[in-house]
Amino acid sequence: MPSRASYLTSSSEEAPFEADYPRKRRKSAADFYRVEPVHDSRIHIVGIGSVGRFIAHSLRGIPNPPPITLLFHKRNYLKRWQESGKGIALQTGDSVEVHDGYDAEYFTPRVSEHRKVMPVDIDEHESKEPISSLIVAVKAPMVRSSLLGLRHRLGPESTILFLQNGMGTLEELDKDIFPDPETRPHYMFGINSHGLNIPMNDEPFRVIHAGFGTMALGILPQQRTPYSPTPQFSPNLQSPRTYDFIPSPAENTPAPQEPGFRWAPTSRYLLRTMLRTPVFCATGYAPADLLQQQLEKLVVNSVINPLTCLLDARNGAILYNFHLTRVMRLLISEASLVIRSLPELQYIPNVDTRFDPGRLETLVVGVANRTKENVSSMLSDMRNGRNTEIDYINGWIVKKGEELGIRCFMHYMVLHLVRGKSTMISKELNQEVPLVGDALSVLEDKEGEGKAGGDL
Repeated sequence: MPSRASYLTSSSEEAPFEADYPRKRRKSAADFYRVEPVHDSRIHIVGIGSVGRFIAHSLRGIPNPPPITLLFHKRNYLKRWQESGKGIALQTGDSVEVHDGYDAEYFTPRVSEHRKVMPVDIDEHESKEPISSLIVAVKAPMVRSSLLGLRHRLGPESTILFLQNGMGTLEELDKDIFPDPETRPHYMFGINSHGLNIPMNDEPFRVIHAGFGTMALGILPQQRTPYSPTPQFSPNLQSPRTYDFIPSPAENTPAPQEPGFRWAPTSRYLLRTMLRTPVFCATGYAPADLLQQQLEKLVVNSVINPLTCLLDARNGAILYNFHLTRVMRLLISEASLVIRSLPELQYIPNVDTRFDPGRLETLVVGVANRTKENVSSMLSDMRNGRNTEIDYINGWIVKKGEELGIRCFMHYMVLHLVRGKSTMISKELNQEVPLVGDALSVLEDKEGEGKAGGDL
């Protein structure tokens, strides 16, 4: 009887084993990261704050760096960029490293009317070239208006990487900006833990790398067909954390050979580029693992950020205080109940253990202790009169709780306290004058004559 080796070296007629039973090469993890043809390797970055500068600087420092375009939403920022030497400086300790070679463009953020997608009126100074890979490094309240200004340059083969605190931005985009799944760009999400600051003197385009961290990245499945490949759940009224599985109707069940999503070449390219940048310390995660990390960071932010805003203090101020510990535990218990009740987590084991209130309190205290000398990003935004991310942190917990039949009284109160204080500071910074009684009608009458300021 001939050996197996003779079959492998003979022709197909003399090798019935290989001819009748062809072997398929087993795919490895490296197949996902193999180079695929990408027509445009340019990466666009919107948001030139601390995170945007850090990403742009780090990408230019790798071997064979991709071409990078910085998108400015204000003309004075673009003018400062052109006058500053067109470079980004990264300060780590006492060392400063400058990278250049960037391109810059101007775009106009837009606001839709009544949350309806309006036609885009393109400025003659704005570019109309398609964007293949986009990194969004603006704060959560600015994501919607920024992408409204770039919507005409994004297509179904584009990939957008989001780097924001909080949750709920992607749902808004799907509803208001990209409602059609067939023309919707592909999404990636990132969780950044690097400590980044901008100098107090606001030196042009310098960022301070204050603390080394990591970056968790994941490609989100992109729905391209009308059916939903995920199981449907209905809440069990007897228990807020258990869900009964409801099978999809037979006519809506997809064929096994027709997947509901695929990985775009631009998604693979952008993920590979981020992973091969050593400064990021980036790691790729599956969507379910990335979601759990998002929720853990959400709980930490929902406690530290609003409390430091209301106290106007650094992160370490909430430690070793009995009265604040009571508040922390109430906020954590509400967030824990909402997260453990989410339908998308019911098939994941050990969710109750991972999001137990005691473990979440350990995470919050640990982060507050490690960053005790830092000022939270929400407090910084509030001091400068900018919109905070409270609606995408505590507001998301309140919204999800209402959907699940859970009333989050503590998060609701904190949400409106932060909103109220932000409004108060914004009025003070804008030097608004409160008007009482008939003063408003007097102001309207005098406004056309230019005498309102002197009379009031």
